[in-house]
Amino acid sequence: MNSKVLTTLEYQQVKQQLTPYLVSAAGQKELAELQPMSDLDRVQVALDETNDGAEVYRLKGGIPIARLADIAPHMKRLAIGATLNGSELGQVGRVLKTTRAITRFFEALLADSPENGIRHLFDEVQELVTLPEVTKRLATAIEGDGHITDEASPELSSIRSHISKTEGEIRAKMEHYTRGKDAKYLSDPIITIRNDRYVIPVKAENRSRFGGIVHDQSASGQTLFIEPQAVMALNDRLRQNQVAEKQEEQRILEELSNLISPYQDEILQNAAMLGHFDFINAKARYAHDMKATEPTVSVKNEVYLRQARHPLIDQKKVVANDITLGTDYQAIVITGPNTGGKTITLKTLGLLQLMGQSGLFIPVDEGSRIGIYDEIFADIGDEQSIEQNLSTFSSHMENIESFLAQINDRSLVLVDELGAGTDPQEGAALAIAILDAIGAKNTQVVATTHYPELKAYGFNRLDTINASMEFDEATLKPTYRLLVGIPGRSNALDIAQRLGIPKTIVDQARSLTDSDSQDLNAMIADLVAKRKQVEDEQLQLATDLTDADQLHKQLKSEFNAYQQRKDQLIEDAKVQANEIVEKSKTKADAIISDLRKKQLASGTTNIKENELIDAKGALNALEQQPKLKKNRVLRHEKAKQDFHKGDDVLVKSYGQRGVLVQKMGQHEWEVQLGILKMKIQEADMEKVTAEAEPKRARATIQSANASHVSPNLDLRGVRYEDAMTQVDRYIDAALLAGYPAVTIVHGKGTGALREGITDYLKTNRQVKSFHFAAPNHGGNGATEVSFK
Repeated sequence: MNSKVLTTLEYQQVKQQLTPYLVSAAGQKELAELQPMSDLDRVQVALDETNDGAEVYRLKGGIPIARLADIAPHMKRLAIGATLNGSELGQVGRVLKTTRAITRFFEALLADSPENGIRHLFDEVQELVTLPEVTKRLATAIEGDGHITDEASPELSSIRSHISKTEGEIRAKMEHYTRGKDAKYLSDPIITIRNDRYVIPVKAENRSRFGGIVHDQSASGQTLFIEPQAVMALNDRLRQNQVAEKQEEQRILEELSNLISPYQDEILQNAAMLGHFDFINAKARYAHDMKATEPTVSVKNEVYLRQARHPLIDQKKVVANDITLGTDYQAIVITGPNTGGKTITLKTLGLLQLMGQSGLFIPVDEGSRIGIYDEIFADIGDEQSIEQNLSTFSSHMENIESFLAQINDRSLVLVDELGAGTDPQEGAALAIAILDAIGAKNTQVVATTHYPELKAYGFNRLDTINASMEFDEATLKPTYRLLVGIPGRSNALDIAQRLGIPKTIVDQARSLTDSDSQDLNAMIADLVAKRKQVEDEQLQLATDLTDADQLHKQLKSEFNAYQQRKDQLIEDAKVQANEIVEKSKTKADAIISDLRKKQLASGTTNIKENELIDAKGALNALEQQPKLKKNRVLRHEKAKQDFHKGDDVLVKSYGQRGVLVQKMGQHEWEVQLGILKMKIQEADMEKVTAEAEPKRARATIQSANASHVSPNLDLRGVRYEDAMTQVDRYIDAALLAGYPAVTIVHGKGTGALREGITDYLKTNRQVKSFHFAAPNHGGNGATEVSFK
């Protein structure tokens, strides 16, 4: 994009608005290099990245980029074998620390919000190279300001400990001079430092009082800074430790420089990527504060800016306008008086197009489109040059001549006051000829003018439309609203009369104006009035639609709340019903047990086992399954059931497993349940396979001499809840089968399952006794149960 249009449309000012949002040197560098792009894919990627930044800002308040300095010079010094100082290493360490933090941030973001609208950032984060060991070493050894920490090495920590101890001894000795009887010989009772040695300020006449060495004197010569004889040895020791400290610090800096030297490329890449994230962050925050939105990109350059606002004008004062170009017309001719907003409209279109092609969101309503222009040319403003002896007209013609040779069907031309600065008749003719030349190359153009001849041009030329800036007839002031399809009318006579020019003069001026011009102005006035009426009605319809949408959302929300409440009440009712069924089952077990005892005592067999099973099955069928209808996976699996003769099935109402013998009806099968054959509905069955329930023992109801019920129940590897359910069913089956005793193998493990089974057996009235198995039969990993 040519630099002249960037200057004319104030593109640099937009970049300056972005600057405060940046915190890294690499981000500022990327902003400085920002230019509009003409490649569709690059523009779309840049817009996608801005969208990603906006999503992160919405979800997490932005990407947490720390303030980062430019480390490129440090890496260059490192490349030639130099040793970095503490400050430089601290800045490198900050880049590595931020790299690790950003990586973790996006991992957490993906975990917390897997269904986000991020398009590219997760892939770009993968380009960061984390160096955990290097990062940890730098963080331990160097503080953010470049200070080398005591933890940098054991030797440094020891030296600094000696320094601290020696300084304490020196101060303790010298405090005898500042606080004792010798204080009167001092100019000031303080301890200070000269030439890196601790001294005291002594009056000149008392210099021989303390002995030692004079290191400095005051300007007047009345005070001498003396190192007393008593602390000279301690100062010597302190000096030696300080030299050792400097040497150790230098060794550590060399070590750390050598540590990061092999990773120069990775660190530079990280710094560049962090700067890029900082730039994306800045674009997102700028868009948020400006209430900008993402435009779609039109390959055919069909521009549609909804409620476009100039980004450099106060957003509370700027007037928004709809601007359309490239769909029904390729050229717009905007007419109207000065100070009506024509120039700002041109600049708004051009600047928003430049911003969009730079990957920035633009201050428009959602649903807006931008084009992709190879070049944008603008001739806006008075550019007469005294040095080059060019008039306003000449400078405009030079600009137009320069871009007429360059434009094509991928160009956009913006011309302000086309043909101005010369004779009106010639200027109008020249303006028409220039517009025809631009149109001949299929170039899109928006031009402003005062010439009334161009109103007819906009009406008669193909792919060209008139437009004007609205003018309030009541106040005779511009509203700055763009009216597409309506040419601007002249208001000079009305304004003159409003400002106090005598009516006779105004009337005479009207009589001198040709009738065609008056008729045209009257027609324009009528069009403006009708347009205003239509817009008022449209605004009212939009308000009514908004109210209807809000009412619909409210009703929908209340209906959803009602549905949720209804579902919850049904679930609660099922839970209560299950509690009643459970109590009934307990009572039924007691009754069945009592019936068996009486049957054994009387020696009769009037009560049949299948009748007991049917009675208990009827109780099991009463149990409700909460949320069963809402379980899509379960419904899907149920729908896949395809029963065949010989299939293993689970009869849900009895909680027992059986085999399909033959089909008895359309939805009814004969099922072998142990020694019993029963008719079961398909809805009450569920097909099971060996893979569906591995290692799970099945308790089957049949007589004592049947081989299908094992006297042992193996629960090893079964979850606690499933195991307890199996124990309950197995005990029932064993009782119905007539077993006098069974063995439950539960394993040792943590002991939780063993304790649960023990508690259950204590509460079961049919259990006569139970105890752990013999050591050679499992010990406390199995429990033997005897029935009454």
